[in-house]
Amino acid sequence: MRISSLRDGSFCCILSTTQKDKKMAIDSKKYKQAILYLCSKLGEEVREKKKLAKLLYFVDFDFFEKYQKHFTGDKYKALPMGPFPMNLGKMTKELEKEKSLKVESVKERDGYNATEVYKCEKEPDVSVFSTKEKKMLDRVVMRYGHLNGKQLEDLTHAEAPYSGTKPNEEIFYELAFYRGTDFGNGN
Repeated sequence: MRISSLRDGSFCCILSTTQKDKKMAIDSKKYKQAILYLCSKLGEEVREKKKLAKLLYFVDFDFFEKYQKHFTGDKYKALPMGPFPMNLGKMTKELEKEKSLKVESVKERDGYNATEVYKCEKEPDVSVFSTKEKKMLDRVVMRYGHLNGKQLEDLTHAEAPYSGTKPNEEIFYELAFYRGTDFGNGN
């Protein structure tokens, strides 16, 4: 059992085994294809690293909540702008090397950092996804794909996995069960 204090001062107990107790393996092929899938479904690009990170968070945590299985196998940290997948940079660099993804820094406004834009160079290999995985990707695209990075940041900050984790620490997947999503209704 693990007891954590939440950002609002309350406490949360996790009775199940934590990720530190069991080794998760990253499914690199599925992870990379999920990135390409999200890009392809959102007009061939995702604008902002923050948006891509949050979409992957919803894919991973929604899938875990619904099926108690990992999708990409990545771990997330509670960074100031919300949950962040620890291997996102590695996966996007590999996709760039494979010439499947192009990452550009675009200066959009004076006084602001450049925006990273992730563009598909190849179509995703959807054969790596099970029917459940593809449905989850489509669900995330439909529910969250129209939102920008800041809107997604605000949504993730309001969820138990982020609010129940100390800053800069690993977010445990088991906290997904405290989010209040609609999965109990068969969705």
